[in-house]
Amino acid sequence: MPSFDIVSKIDGQTLDNAINNAKKEILNRYDFNDSKSTVELDKKSNEITIVTENDMRLKAIQDAIISRMIKQQLDPKALDMGEEHYASGNMIRKEIKIKEGIDKEAAKKIVKKIKDSGLKVQASIMDDQVRVQGKKIDDLQAVISLCRGEDFGQPLQYINMRN
Repeated sequence: MPSFDIVSKIDGQTLDNAINNAKKEILNRYDFNDSKSTVELDKKSNEITIVTENDMRLKAIQDAIISRMIKQQLDPKALDMGEEHYASGNMIRKEIKIKEGIDKEAAKKIVKKIKDSGLKVQASIMDDQVRVQGKKIDDLQAVISLCRGEDFGQPLQYINMRN
């Protein structure tokens, strides 16, 4: 029985390249001259930590990261923008989490959307992914196009298409 998986993953190396390019861009900007701003990517906890002096610089750093992600074909919806916290002195610290895997609410929305479409497929939630099975590959491709047209709050990839 043909099937495929709907997942939400982000390539770690490509993300690392995007963050490094954003760091270089920030260091070369005139408005960041004499700035103590830092951008760190923690690969284990999938978190980007930004420390800077003021809100304007924080916004500029976020914009640089998002633009570099788009240039690397990474979806910025994978970033979960947290809140700013005041670190020591006059510094602002912001931690941005990177979403990996489909959370339960988004998975339920995906399954509901597939069932409401009337296509003859079965969708089931498996941990942090959704498996879709059907008798015809055309139905599976219709599900993929259906999900691409909808916004579930995070980037989706369609992998493991099997006959």
